[in-house]
Amino acid sequence: MKIGLIPVNVGVSCVDQMVGLAQLAESCGYESVWTFEHVIVPVDYASKYPYSDNGKMGAAPDTNFIDPLIALSHVAAHTKTLKLGTGVNILPQTNPLTLAKQAASLDFVSEHRLLLGLGIGWLQEEFKAMGVPFAKRGARFDDYVEAMRKVWSGDVVDHTSEHIDWQGFQSYPAAKELALVIGGDKGKAFERTAKYAQGWFAPTTDADQLKQGVARLAAACETQNRSCSDIEVTCMWTGQGGTEAIEKLASAGAQRLLVPLQALGADPVAGIQKLAQDVLS
Repeated sequence: MKIGLIPVNVGVSCVDQMVGLAQLAESCGYESVWTFEHVIVPVDYASKYPYSDNGKMGAAPDTNFIDPLIALSHVAAHTKTLKLGTGVNILPQTNPLTLAKQAASLDFVSEHRLLLGLGIGWLQEEFKAMGVPFAKRGARFDDYVEAMRKVWSGDVVDHTSEHIDWQGFQSYPAAKELALVIGGDKGKAFERTAKYAQGWFAPTTDADQLKQGVARLAAACETQNRSCSDIEVTCMWTGQGGTEAIEKLASAGAQRLLVPLQALGADPVAGIQKLAQDVLS
């Protein structure tokens, strides 16, 4: 079982804190650190966050929310083996060619440690602020992924669609082996994961919910003539329950567990060290 920490880019008070936590994680044997993404957090919003009972995300508008790719680039420069995951970046609200270039560049400078997690987004007010439509974001997601994969191939790009008009260019560094992780369990998340991704990020800490999600993923993989075992399953874990809790999530299909830093107590350094001593060792 791989164990990672999330998020290293939210709520940090200084760059030394972000880098220090990542370096500590690496030295303690954690496999990865991950980020969350929101470009802005509205003071008030009508959109409903789908993974909380009250429909609100945990971060207040004045929380430091460091851009994921910039944060992970800095972490990459100060670590050697730690995997770097975005959990997840909101693809339909950004320029796909810019993101393709940034992701390939980060994968290059980190010596291929990037796990690019992507999602369709839920915060309509953020899309409006970004100047992109909220409607048809699922269709744009699919189109963008297919087009970005052409960019990463290193071949001459030719992609004309409702949303994109790209012809006659190449972009290097190529990123032919870049791992895509698709997050979420709503809408067509399972179909998209089966079609495009090497990993699925399940937004749950519950083993029963995870088991149901893995079954849906397996069914989606079958329609793509693909083995579900080819897709690495990541889910959240509170860090509680020790090896028994890990075994339960593993039996449900998890291969990577991400522990929220806030679940480790008021002193994240002590929490990281204790969890490593109790579990990783």
